[in-house]
Amino acid sequence: MASDNIDGAQLLALARLRSDEARAELFAVMGDLFHDRNDVLSAQERALMLDILEKLIGEVAQDVKRKLALRLADAPGLPRELAILLANDEIDVASPILLRSAVLQDIDLIEVIRHRSRQHILTIAMRRDLSGSVADALVETGDRDVIRTLLENQDADISRVTLAYLVEQSKTVDEFQEPLVRRRDLPQELARRMVYWVAAALRQAILDRFAIDPDTLDDRLEPVVKEEAAEAAREAEIDDASAVLARALGHGRQLTPRLLLQTLRKGEIQLFEAMFAEMSGLRLRLITRIAYEPGGQSLAVVTRAMGLNREEFATIFLLTRRARSAQATFAPADLGRALEFFDRLSHAAAETVLTRWRRDPDYLFAIRSIEEGQEKKRA
Repeated sequence: MASDNIDGAQLLALARLRSDEARAELFAVMGDLFHDRNDVLSAQERALMLDILEKLIGEVAQDVKRKLALRLADAPGLPRELAILLANDEIDVASPILLRSAVLQDIDLIEVIRHRSRQHILTIAMRRDLSGSVADALVETGDRDVIRTLLENQDADISRVTLAYLVEQSKTVDEFQEPLVRRRDLPQELARRMVYWVAAALRQAILDRFAIDPDTLDDRLEPVVKEEAAEAAREAEIDDASAVLARALGHGRQLTPRLLLQTLRKGEIQLFEAMFAEMSGLRLRLITRIAYEPGGQSLAVVTRAMGLNREEFATIFLLTRRARSAQATFAPADLGRALEFFDRLSHAAAETVLTRWRRDPDYLFAIRSIEEGQEKKRA
């Protein structure tokens, strides 16, 4: 039966026939019509064909549906309703639609991700021109194979926030590392961060397997890491007003613990961070981590090395907890533990640690992250 001269009555006649051959011919004819003559179909004809397909699609052999999906996957005239129907079928039917059909919208793909099989989700991860919202839905599955497939898809639009999250995850998920560094859209600062984390993981593996002094290994490994990081990216230094003021106060020898605390009490957080960085000799990015991290041990190290007393440390600890969130709460025992650590820490030991942090904060922070991960595994 030629598809170019078939009418609605003939389609209905075919639909009433229950043989496999008649159903196969019906789907073939309608596939041809949607693919080749969609622009001349009336709204009534389209609605009739779609209604027939929706009612009969569950009764048709998988091979027939697969051929229909292959035929219509690239058709711009494919009705969205039919595309959704095929995309939610078994994977051998859904695959060409999920991979190639341009009529599926983001919300349709996200629904498939949330309700269909892992094979459906992996297929979507390979789809060209994936939007950021669909990429986020794929990452939210938490499936490592899905996420790795997404990262390997250079046509996928992955937001900077999501890339940053995946870079963070790559500290402990090795299979994310290679596809991340190969992405053309990976920001330079994230690429640089990954260099340090991969090196820190390598360092931990070497220490686990061989009897090597950690300081000796750091002395050998750090120059190599710095060189690789420099090639990966040059960190952009943002010279804002707070940093300029803090630097000027430091040069004029006007930075004091009292001024630091006054600034923090006034809620001028950005200026406090810049002044704290200038006084400690650490980079601003590391200071913002140290100032607000749970526990306060790193904060105790920096303040003890700077010569601040117990009361000044306690004040900074309390005010930085409050600055992190207006609703932030912590148990009184947190302060007690932080003060106990501060009291046990000698000035000389704190200065030694601070000197190491000044060497290269990114590398050292990466080491610390790996070591903390090892401790959690052992706990």
